[in-house]
Amino acid sequence: MKNRSLKGAFGLATVTVLAFGAVSAMAETPPKKAELVVNEDTKLVTETTPKEGISNLEKAYDGWRFRSSETQAVQADDFDNPGMIFVDQALDQWNAVDGTEGKSCASCHGTPEESMKGVRASYPKWDDSMGKVATIEMEINNCRTNRMGAEAWKYTGGKMTAMNALITLQSRGMPVDVAIDGKAKPTWEHGKEMYYTRTGQLELSCASCHEQHYGDRIRAEILSQGQINGFPAYRLKNGKLNSIHARFKGCVRDTRAETYKPGSDDFVALELYVASRGNGLSVTGPSVRN
Repeated sequence: MKNRSLKGAFGLATVTVLAFGAVSAMAETPPKKAELVVNEDTKLVTETTPKEGISNLEKAYDGWRFRSSETQAVQADDFDNPGMIFVDQALDQWNAVDGTEGKSCASCHGTPEESMKGVRASYPKWDDSMGKVATIEMEINNCRTNRMGAEAWKYTGGKMTAMNALITLQSRGMPVDVAIDGKAKPTWEHGKEMYYTRTGQLELSCASCHEQHYGDRIRAEILSQGQINGFPAYRLKNGKLNSIHARFKGCVRDTRAETYKPGSDDFVALELYVASRGNGLSVTGPSVRN
């Protein structure tokens, strides 16, 4: 069950005011029933029961469920979804020759529809060749540097995030199914520890907002569960696609803590744990968020 005590979640009332300005006592949990059907033909799962290993969460909800009806409508139509502009740009990049080997993504992988279906649903995942849990961004740069002879892209850069969105789109509607056992288990456990550890001057953890207070208002917004099945996400706030680690960095910054580097072992671990909290939800990216 969720902890509804603001004092229990944030320690001191003054910390609550500093962190949120004002948190409404009028919670909207669980979020109102709504069905996400993209382009009037693809029904997506936005509510599920958490899988093995996830505690303190009775239901997992897609972030779409917490948005305004206007924002929900934009994501429900690819013609209106501004994130699709970046997908088109990535498709051009997919077919473009780059690097000393004279190859493009298409040279090895064919079309995204042929080779990338299901990829996003299973990542992050253990990669034997790297000897660690890898993200899609890491796999993209592995291809670029080791197979194409091209320069690595910035982890949270525009080209990288757009390519991730193109790959993600091929799995839309498929259930998130990241593995948390075997060689990936220590990374998952580290991510779980990070999720519940309070940090920064405000002494907040990921769970403080996204587990204990989802559905509550934080200023003009409604807190979601922080699910990442919709990433990359186009944010109306900054007018661009945003990657998972860029969002993590922003959240850590907001606790007034020293943040981690995108692509670091810490953020990879956190991504694996947070992704596992949404196992069973549909891949919905590129999504639209406030």
